[in-house]
Amino acid sequence: MSDARRWFDLSSPFRMKRGGELVGARLAYETWGTLGAARDNAILILTGLSPSAHAASNAEDPSPGWWEEMIGPGKPIDTDRWFVICANTLGSCKGSTGPAEVNPATGEVYRLDFPELTLEDVANSSHELVRGLGIERLACLVGNSMGGMSALAYLVQHPGSARDHISISTAPQAQPFAIAIRSLQREAIRLDPNWKQGHYDDDHYPEAGMSIARKLGVITYRSAMEWVGRFARIRLDSEQREEDPFAVEFQVESYLAGHARRFVRSFDPNCYLYLSRASDWFDIAEHGGGKVDAALKRIDVERALVIGVETDILFPLTQQEQIADGLRAAGAEVEFVALDSPQGHDAFLVDIARFGAAIARFLGTR
Repeated sequence: MSDARRWFDLSSPFRMKRGGELVGARLAYETWGTLGAARDNAILILTGLSPSAHAASNAEDPSPGWWEEMIGPGKPIDTDRWFVICANTLGSCKGSTGPAEVNPATGEVYRLDFPELTLEDVANSSHELVRGLGIERLACLVGNSMGGMSALAYLVQHPGSARDHISISTAPQAQPFAIAIRSLQREAIRLDPNWKQGHYDDDHYPEAGMSIARKLGVITYRSAMEWVGRFARIRLDSEQREEDPFAVEFQVESYLAGHARRFVRSFDPNCYLYLSRASDWFDIAEHGGGKVDAALKRIDVERALVIGVETDILFPLTQQEQIADGLRAAGAEVEFVALDSPQGHDAFLVDIARFGAAIARFLGTR
């Protein structure tokens, strides 16, 4: 199987915001395009909770990436012009050091011995990667969903480290609705008898808990409008139903079950718990004396594009407006785009026509 990942060794020990440290930690990343002689054409993409570094196909790995239609020659993020880097998040299970990796101090998998993880740690590890590639200042830092929060943490901790910023469907701090949903997701995993305080294996795996967690997430990633448009109240054919009187009956239930089934074995449960909690902990106000606006005012970028979706219930449009207003107050030239995409929070992954047009226009004016 093709693998385009590269690995970057972090400083050792790599010290974490809430205490603890990692020894021998590394980040997995992929790149597209060519870094210019002046090293001033680099774009870094920070991802949501579950994606890998494989954002798009490339020569080493021709399989489609999770943002395939956005990145490449002639695409909105044009790799004929830009050198694009996508890092797998610290704490993930897609190649970067996380709870599913072996702790070199013990020779055993970290599991819950992994230090408490914050998005500030994610940001600092990504900043080390960029500097390690010989890039002093990014042309643009792109962050979507959880990656957008990590991007804000990156910019507030390292002022002037990026010329431009693209903020997509994210938040300056976790809000009660998002915290509540993620709390239920974590509870579903932890209450699964096979979780065993993080000591599961392939034969005894918290599949039911992960399935419920993923279904909860998918429900919030899309909008009620889209659920109605895609599924309405259509029922499965009788031969598709199980005998259990409370078994799956509606097409929307079948969709959620299939989506969860594809996910549960592809992402490590402990990594899910750590990254979910890191998202809840994030509050940029901690970098501004308890005030979001004061923290955003510390960010030093020349221009910013802030995109939100009117149907996003997980990261509502008001939070995108707050980011845009804060960056504008900091002196950046800010373009705020509110899209009417029906897909809700996940629109940035599927509504490429709208998102791609805004991103291409923003990058094309530089």
